Amino acid sequence: MAALGVAGVAALLSFSVFTGVTADTNSDDVTALNTFYTTVNSPSQLTNWAPQNGDPCGQSWLGVTCSGSRVTTIKVPGMGLKGTLGYNMNLLTELSELDVSNNNLGGSDIPYNLPPNLERLNLEKNNFIGTLPYSISQMAALKYLNLGHNQLSDINVMFDQLTNLTTLDFSYNSFSGNLPESFNSLTSLSTLYLQDNQFTGTIDVLTDLPLTDLNVANNQFSGSIPDKLKSISNLQTSGNSFSNSPASATTPPSYNPPSRPSPSRTPSHSNNNNGPSRESDTNNGGGKSSKVGGAAVAGIVISLVVVGAVVAFFLIKRKSVRRQQGYDPEKNEHLSPLASRKIKQLRPIRTVSLSPTAKELKKNVSMNLKPPSKIELHKSFDENDPTNKPATEKVNVSSIRATAYTVADLQVATKSFSADNLVSEGRFGCIYRAQLCDQKILAVKKINFSALPGHPSDFFIELVGNIAKLNHPNLSELDGYCSEHGQCLLAYEFYKNGSLYDLLHLSDGYSKPLSWNNRVKIALGSARALEYLHETCSPPIIHKNFKSSNILLDDDLNPHISDCGFADLIPNQELQESDDNLGYRAPEVTMSGQYSQKSDVYSFGVVMLELLTGRKAFDSCRARSQQSLARWASPQLHDIDSLDQMVDPTLEGLYHAKSLSRFADAIALCVQPEPEFRPPMSEVVQSLVRLVQRASMGTTLSSEWNSCRFDESGDHTF
Repeated sequence: MAALGVAGVAALLSFSVFTGVTADTNSDDVTALNTFYTTVNSPSQLTNWAPQNGDPCGQSWLGVTCSGSRVTTIKVPGMGLKGTLGYNMNLLTELSELDVSNNNLGGSDIPYNLPPNLERLNLEKNNFIGTLPYSISQMAALKYLNLGHNQLSDINVMFDQLTNLTTLDFSYNSFSGNLPESFNSLTSLSTLYLQDNQFTGTIDVLTDLPLTDLNVANNQFSGSIPDKLKSISNLQTSGNSFSNSPASATTPPSYNPPSRPSPSRTPSHSNNNNGPSRESDTNNGGGKSSKVGGAAVAGIVISLVVVGAVVAFFLIKRKSVRRQQGYDPEKNEHLSPLASRKIKQLRPIRTVSLSPTAKELKKNVSMNLKPPSKIELHKSFDENDPTNKPATEKVNVSSIRATAYTVADLQVATKSFSADNLVSEGRFGCIYRAQLCDQKILAVKKINFSALPGHPSDFFIELVGNIAKLNHPNLSELDGYCSEHGQCLLAYEFYKNGSLYDLLHLSDGYSKPLSWNNRVKIALGSARALEYLHETCSPPIIHKNFKSSNILLDDDLNPHISDCGFADLIPNQELQESDDNLGYRAPEVTMSGQYSQKSDVYSFGVVMLELLTGRKAFDSCRARSQQSLARWASPQLHDIDSLDQMVDPTLEGLYHAKSLSRFADAIALCVQPEPEFRPPMSEVVQSLVRLVQRASMGTTLSSEWNSCRFDESGDHTF
C-alpha cells in the first residue's frame, strides 16, 4: 500500500506538472486581462481574476474560455461592471468573442485597440459615447456586432472588409447623417437594427443586401422604400418620412402571364378580350399556327416588360444617385468618350474632400476605405470642358454655415490689404489681420488661385462649403468668406498668440517660455485634431502640410490646426519639393512623393520633437549631422541621459522625468522610418491621455486636462 501511495503521489505530481504546462496562459493575454480587470475597478464578482499576473486559463477565471494557452472568449454580461475596456485589448489576438453587454461600462469612446480577430463583439446596453473606433473596419472575421443601447453618435467605420458580418445592431444610439455607402459591402448581412437613431437620407444603400430582418423605425429617413426591401419577411419602417410613392410606383408592374392549362385540367371557358381562348383556337382548327402566334405574342410582351424593367431600374438608380450625391456626370450617356474621360478626371476632385463635421459628415459624402486619391488636381480641370459646371450647382451657398462678406467689407477691415496688416505669407496666399466695424478681429486669407493654374474661382465655393463643415475645437474655425469680383477670401478666427513656430523659435525676449504642461496640452490638442481628420472625417483627410507654423494658439494656448483641406490643391510633387516642409517630410514622401495618414503621423512626431527640444525641424545653421531634428534626435529618445540633454533649456528642468520619458516614447513611435510601424493618431491620443492620467495630480487639474484647458501656473509638472 505504501508503494501504491508513493506511486499515486508521483502520478499526481506528474499530472499537476502536465496540467500547469498546458494551462500556462500566454503572457500577452494575461497582460490584457490584467489591464481590463483594473480598468473595470477590480470587481469582486469577477472571481479568480487578478490585477497582476495570474493564469486565466489554468485558474478558471470567470467568463474566460481558453484553447491551449490562448484566451478565445470573454463573456461577462450583466455583471454590473463599471469603468471601460482596457487600452491593450489588441493583445488578445486569438479572442473570437467578447461579450460585456448589459453592464455600466463607458462614459467615454470605445477604445481603439480592440481584439483584431473577433467574430462576435457585444457591447450592448452600456454607456459608451462618441465615435466608433476605426479599428472595427479591419476586423475581417467579424460576424456579429451589437452596439445597441449606448450613447454613440458617430460612425467612424468603413465596412468594405466586413464581408462576413451577418448581424449588425446600432439601435438606440444617437447616430445621425446618411447611412455609410460602404454598407453595400456587407454581402453576408441578414439582420440589421438601426431603430431609434437620427439617421437621415434614403435607405437605398441597403437594397442589394441579403437582409431577412430589417428595423429602421424611428429615424429621419426619407425617399421611398425600394421594392427589394419590401419583400423582407421582418421589416419595420415606422416613424420615418418615407414618401407615399415608394420605388414600386415608378417601376412597371410585374407581368404575370396567364396560366396555361395543362391537358389534364378543365380548360377555361372565358375568352380574352383580344381574341378567343387558347382552347377555342385549338377546337376551331387554329392548331399549331395559333399556338405559335400566342407564344410569339407572349414572348414579345415579356421582352417588352423585361426591357422596361431594366430601363426603369437604371432610371431609379440614377435618380437615387442624384438625390444622394448630386449629379454624377458619369451617368450622362450623351457625352463623347473624350468628355467622359475628362469627367472621370474631374470627379475625384469633388470628392477629395474636406469632410463634414462628425454629425454631418455622412451627408452626401461617399465613404471610402482608402485615403483620398493622390492626384494632381490642378491638371484635372479643363477650361474648355463644357461639363465643367460651376461648383455652386453642387454646393448651395445658402447652406454654407459661414458669413458671406463683401469685398468692400474686407477691404475696409484690412485697410485695403495694406502691408501693415499683413500677418504672414504662405503657399496658398497672404493672411491679413482684419478688424470689422463691430471690433471683431479676423484673419483673412487671400487665396492666390493664379498660382494654381486650371482652378476656376467657381471651385472656391465648393472649397468653402466643405471647409465650413469641419468642426473640431482644435481646428482653425472658419468665420466667413468672400467670392466677389474674382476675389477668393477666407476669414478665420484670429488667434493673437500666433503660431507654435513663432512661440518656440522667434522669441522676442519678452514672451514667457512655454511650460511643460502647456507643451503636453498643445501636443494632445493637435493630436486630437489629426485624429478627427484621419478617423472621423469621411473620406479621411490627409493634412500633408502639418508643421508648427500651422498650429495656431489662442489666449489659453489651446492649439488650432490651420490649412486643413488645402493640401490637395497642390500636387504632391510641389509639396514634396517645397523648402517649407524641410524636416517634416516622412522618408517615404521624400522617396516617392506619396502622402498618407502615416506621413501626417511622422510630421506630428517632428512637431512633438520641437516641443521637447525647442529646436527647429530643420536648421541649416547647425552642424550637418544636427540639421534634421528627427534624424538627430531619434536615436537618443530611449537614452535617459541623452534625453535630458535634448530637453529645451528654457524649461529649466521644470518637468517630471517619467512624463518626459513617456512623451519621448510617443515621439519614437511616430517618427519610425517605416510607415507601417507608426501608430494611428487615435493611439497617439490615447498615449498622451494616459501620460496625463498617470501623473499624480489633483482632481481639479485632472478635469482641466480632460477639457484640454490648463492654467499657466506651472504648479504641477508632469
